[in-house]
Amino acid sequence: MVGRTTDQYIQSGVAALHLEDQVVTKRCGHLANKELVEEEVFLSRIRAAVNARTLAGRDIVIIARTDSLQSLGCDVAVSRLKAAIAVGADVAFLEGISSKEEATRICQELSPTPVLLNMVDGGLTPHFTVEEARLVGFRLIIYPGLALEAAFRSVTAAVNTLLETGDTSKAVSSEKPFSPKDLFLACGLKEAIDFDMAAGGKLYSNGV
Repeated sequence: MVGRTTDQYIQSGVAALHLEDQVVTKRCGHLANKELVEEEVFLSRIRAAVNARTLAGRDIVIIARTDSLQSLGCDVAVSRLKAAIAVGADVAFLEGISSKEEATRICQELSPTPVLLNMVDGGLTPHFTVEEARLVGFRLIIYPGLALEAAFRSVTAAVNTLLETGDTSKAVSSEKPFSPKDLFLACGLKEAIDFDMAAGGKLYSNGV
């Protein structure tokens, strides 16, 4: 599965992928009681991705992620990541870092391999600004919950306002009125019109 996934990601132009040491029925890294596979199973996943990359003859960044910190401790987590790097992983990712001191240790012990920070506000990891993360030694940061949180809060507020007032005009606070066309333009409507016209299509000849 890992080899096939890696190959298809490469063919699709994906730049990088994470491979982790949870069981297949995984859970969010910021929840408790995650189940892990044995280290050799984890390493076999990394090897499979490395081998698939070699066979494809094209590049993809392989990010080794371990969720072992909570249950097995920092020493084991570092050991798992070092072993993953040794078999070909390009980037190390320790999920659920619980302190800035721990973060500093991880970056130092795994250097010069780039270490990724998963910045999930409200999760297990303390808040880092980009500059703070850079000073600690992280080379990459992902923000998987940023858009989700913004959307969740905005949609919740809008729906609650509608329920309370019965008026959609009060449900969204914006200086500029919003229309469906605005959304379509943000999603590529102009490019679709230009493409259709260049091909001789008439789909948008009367405007939108």
